[in-house]
Amino acid sequence: MSDTPFGFNRPGDGDDDDRPQDPFKGMGGDMAQFADMLHRFADMIGGQGAGGGAGGPLNWDLAKNIARHQVVEQGDPSVVDSERRQVEEALRLADLWLDEKTTLPAGIRTPRAWSRSEWIEQTLPVWAKVCDPIAARMVESMGGALGGAGGDIPADMQAMAGPLIGMVKQMAGAMVGGQAGQALGALAREVTGSADVGLPLAPSGVGALLPAGVEAFGSGLEVSGDEVRLYLALREAAHQRLFAHVPWLRSHLLGAVEEYARGITVDLSGIEQAVQGLDLSNPEAIQEALGGEIQLQPEETPRQKAALARLETTLALVEGWVDTVVNEAAQGRLPGSVKLAEAVRRRRATGGPAERTFATLVGLELRPRRLREAASLWRTLTEVRGTQGRDAIWDHPDLLPTSDDLDDPDGFVHGRDEIEGLSDLDLSNLTKAPDESEAKKLDEKPDEKPDDKADDKPDDKDDGDDGSGDGGSRA
Repeated sequence: MSDTPFGFNRPGDGDDDDRPQDPFKGMGGDMAQFADMLHRFADMIGGQGAGGGAGGPLNWDLAKNIARHQVVEQGDPSVVDSERRQVEEALRLADLWLDEKTTLPAGIRTPRAWSRSEWIEQTLPVWAKVCDPIAARMVESMGGALGGAGGDIPADMQAMAGPLIGMVKQMAGAMVGGQAGQALGALAREVTGSADVGLPLAPSGVGALLPAGVEAFGSGLEVSGDEVRLYLALREAAHQRLFAHVPWLRSHLLGAVEEYARGITVDLSGIEQAVQGLDLSNPEAIQEALGGEIQLQPEETPRQKAALARLETTLALVEGWVDTVVNEAAQGRLPGSVKLAEAVRRRRATGGPAERTFATLVGLELRPRRLREAASLWRTLTEVRGTQGRDAIWDHPDLLPTSDDLDDPDGFVHGRDEIEGLSDLDLSNLTKAPDESEAKKLDEKPDEKPDDKADDKPDDKDDGDDGSGDGGSRA
């Protein structure tokens, strides 16, 4: 091992006491091969720029290119003028119908028809915000596992290894970016608009449908294309009303996703097994080994559970409100609305795009059961309090139903005995037999005061004072 470069040796091991053993040899190569592989890999991704130019942990330029390549490979027709007009007209008509069913004003200022590639391009900034916390965790963990801080390189040599460790982390960022790109590419082939996953992905004031996605959604439903487009436009427009006119909702949702992602741990056991015995002189083998799916494990901490509950509940409430308002607006206008609503529910129940994408990118799986219960709660609120009372729940996050409220919608709508300060208060006495109660008080009060004076005060004066004359003069 006399030709080992850079002095990356561990003293005391090997046949040559003066020249320690290469710590990378156990992986099937030596340090020179490992460095050469990293340089070649860096050359391959060098044009992308780690973090996509934003300085983040994940290579979003690479993710975007992979996602776009994936949708183009599967077919991504450009939006023609006739499709653009149909989408814009559907979104405008949807807003007119929704005006009758909600007090929240229209949120779409700019209706758009997107191709799948345009959906990726336009929603990527929000995906970056959602995914960067977990991406940072992945990159740091993988950097450590492949030779970064805390790895096998001795502390006194880490400064010398700085450039190499940086390249390892860049490779990790590119790998995570590739996985994110694959997930977003799969999602782009399934979505029908900008709000399918319940997050505000579109730029402010923009409402969008994907003609290719709308056509795929309606396939096999035996409902006219115009009805399918208009129903999905109702859902898109309803989402945009919430995102535009509930000022705290955007930050509340994205903050909950970010808080949850911070509690995710990264299981690198699959990667560690994959790199055992690899030939480091073969970068293609390295890429293939590291291309497997990374396993995300949520931490069972109170903070993690609270973030998960808050996120799942808020997403369920958004979707439940949209279901309620859209189905009211479509009733009597779209003959196929019941069939379309069932198609949306079935899509979610079988693990739709939202559930799979969150599971891949931030380790979150949505539970469709919560969505059904949330829709039931909003319907009951509409019946009891009317449209204005229902929509007033969005005035402040503290007014929103909790996860417990989704378990007991009637209790939230009508009130519960356990509400603090009301548990021992019998409100029925305020409306039952007021005359009888008042008469009882009148009967008691006249006797009460004279008896007290006769029994107490005169006796005291007779025993100690000559107060009877005063009493007589007053009488």
